[in-house]
Amino acid sequence: MNRFPVSRAGELAEQSRPPEWLIEGLWAKEAVGILGAQPKSCKTFLALDMAVSVASGSPCLRQFPVPSPGPALIYPAEDALGVIHQRLAGICAAAAVDLKRLALYVITAPRLHLDCPEDRRKLQETIRRIKPVLLVLDPFIRLHRIDENASNQVAPLLGYLRELQREFHLAVLLVHHTRKGGGSYRPGQALRGSSDLHGWGDCNLYLRRHRAHLNLSVEHRAAASPGDIPLELVANGSALALGVLSTPVPDEPQKPSASQRVLDALIELNAPATIQQLRKLSRMRTTTLCETLKELCKSGIVDQGSGGYRLLDGQDALPVCVSPTPLEKLGNGNGKQLLIAFGETQAGSAGT
Repeated sequence: MNRFPVSRAGELAEQSRPPEWLIEGLWAKEAVGILGAQPKSCKTFLALDMAVSVASGSPCLRQFPVPSPGPALIYPAEDALGVIHQRLAGICAAAAVDLKRLALYVITAPRLHLDCPEDRRKLQETIRRIKPVLLVLDPFIRLHRIDENASNQVAPLLGYLRELQREFHLAVLLVHHTRKGGGSYRPGQALRGSSDLHGWGDCNLYLRRHRAHLNLSVEHRAAASPGDIPLELVANGSALALGVLSTPVPDEPQKPSASQRVLDALIELNAPATIQQLRKLSRMRTTTLCETLKELCKSGIVDQGSGGYRLLDGQDALPVCVSPTPLEKLGNGNGKQLLIAFGETQAGSAGT
């Protein structure tokens, strides 16, 4: 053929259909994707719960139905097999199913590297024999010897897993870590390594810890995503399993902005304040404090006089909305020239 096939847009809508669920609302049938979280956030507990639910047909987390159960295959690369058995037993106890009767299989090999041709061949033959509808690989960091940050190295491994999904008509769940300090990012953007990992998934799940509880976020390529699902790890004797909380986990209190911290300090002093006084009360670096004061003065919220900085009349009750536009660079980074720009002449005020 010397041209690409085309179709009328109206006919595309007729060809589309809603996703078929492997686990209703959580994971689509024959979907690939990521289960991401920081270490010690119950990633493995959730992955094993999904495998038990698929193999048994019981609702995942005792709440999400499994319309088309079937065999499940897991490779736990990080935990000892005895620990995996103990966790599976606890989940089966919570789900009221018999672990010994399940078509739930565990690869017990000490190593499985997706970048090794021989390991790929063995994995394909194992899948061909067991015919699982769900493959769980936990965690990604133990499944390769590549640079996770290099797209040209990550993409071939993800492409191989996509080939497995298409050839054997199974879902693939890849457990992966999020970056340290990734709490300020959107869940998918907090995944470690190449952005290919986020874009690859048809369904992605993210766990975030809040004190003793967890929030589960769900992301689908071809379906609406539900709101956050609050979870907790429930003990029944020696058995442990995740469960859905009946009440939402409260949001973490947001830290006050730099502008709000400066205004709070001015309100507390209730008098013109010097740089030294404001630094002590707001607990801010000199450079950050001076940049914030400059923006507050520009916005007409704060005024600088001979006695220092003060709130303008009526500003103490107003919400703070200061432009985040970066300031021009002043000085050499130690704050001295910034203080001169603000009229501060005391040498001691330049400390950080």
